[in-house]
Amino acid sequence: MADVAIAWRQYRLERRMFWRNPSAAFFNFALPLIFLALFGAVFADDQETLDVIVPGIAGMSVMSTTFSALAMNLTFLREQGVLKRIRGTPLPPGAYLGGIAANAVTNTAIQIAIITVAGKLLFGVDWPKDPLALVVFVAAGVVCFALLGVALSHAIPNFDSAPAYVNAVFLPVIFVSGVFYDVDNTPAILRDIAEVLPLKHVIDGLSGAMVTGEGAWSGLVVVALWTLAGAVLAVRGFRWDAR
Repeated sequence: MADVAIAWRQYRLERRMFWRNPSAAFFNFALPLIFLALFGAVFADDQETLDVIVPGIAGMSVMSTTFSALAMNLTFLREQGVLKRIRGTPLPPGAYLGGIAANAVTNTAIQIAIITVAGKLLFGVDWPKDPLALVVFVAAGVVCFALLGVALSHAIPNFDSAPAYVNAVFLPVIFVSGVFYDVDNTPAILRDIAEVLPLKHVIDGLSGAMVTGEGAWSGLVVVALWTLAGAVLAVRGFRWDAR
């Protein structure tokens, strides 16, 4: 119980630090709304396309708040020597890392709530037809992309190169996986690549939960495989000190 209490205090500290960083708050919460506003203006009279874009941006938000945020944050903390110093204090490592992870999960939950409300009020998307599926796919995406983000941080040599490494993965994945369009309308080779990636299946699950009401549960198998790979790489490559 002591570790849980310490993790809670670390989480509260992470939340305060997050809100004191305006640029982080902007890219976490305002950017998805900007995408929604832009695409909503372009496709205002095309409800079918909006039904694709809203869950797509929700899936992108899950990836950005976990994969991108953790990859960059852990690289910064490692290269600045923060992780090494934390390792030498009485603070339990699990409580410290748990606070960081819980902060990312909170950002994801807030983003999904914002996108869901905006989709209903501004873009004609109904309230989620399957709330349980929404929770399951968001949770599966959070765990998967968080572990993959930790794993990627091990490959980033320094914080200056972190944005390049993260965006080299993040940007191609969101475009191939159908964040802004229906993957079924793309060339076969892009569809095949998307089927291998976890984001496409997270988006399908969110689309089923938010729009169609039809579950895409088989996609959880692909997400689970990436989660397992991410867990192995995240644990085996983790370092407390800089290179």
